[in-house]
Amino acid sequence: MAEKESLKLQAYNAIKKKIVSCEYAPNTLLNEELLREELHVSRTPIRDALSRLEQDGMITILPKKGIMVSGMSINDINMVFEVRLMYEPYALLNYGAKIPYSTLTHFYSLFSDPGSLAGDQDFFQADDAFHAAIIHAMGNRYLRQSYDWIHDQNLRFRVMTGQASALRLEESTNEHLHILTACLKQDWQTAAQEMEKHLSASKNATFDLILGQMDTSI
Repeated sequence: MAEKESLKLQAYNAIKKKIVSCEYAPNTLLNEELLREELHVSRTPIRDALSRLEQDGMITILPKKGIMVSGMSINDINMVFEVRLMYEPYALLNYGAKIPYSTLTHFYSLFSDPGSLAGDQDFFQADDAFHAAIIHAMGNRYLRQSYDWIHDQNLRFRVMTGQASALRLEESTNEHLHILTACLKQDWQTAAQEMEKHLSASKNATFDLILGQMDTSI
């Protein structure tokens, strides 16, 4: 029984990783038999994984056609940021005091030292870890679990839109430092306000990037 559950989880994680990384691109049709061959598992773990991924909104199962990887529209991105703007300032305001002081100082040192983040990927990993630390401080597990879905979608459109500009990375780093400065002072009201500013700026930069890509493709 434990082995079957392990195979189901492995299949789910493997397929989700390929969707999040856009190896399985949005609106691509997947084939159940090919997935079985690729992952070297039986039909049951694959079907269980696909069922879970459909519940997550990652795929749509089309009768007699196959499995389609869900698309990511401008409206989807807008909804992701709408949720983040509700969750993350709230997390700081209500649960910020639960974030270990050592965690805050770690991220402050990281974002303060230009040499610690060698490139885009280093920055994105630090950014993900920083936001995750804030969300994980929430005592409400239902909020944490629902945020995990938003996090996966956020990673998807980050891959889809490509790398951020050097200017935006610098701006984002400074925004992180403003948030952390307020956190270290235990000023959670200001920290929440700075987080809202940061997410709004990230949202605007993402839309500018998408619209720029659309213009160059015309």
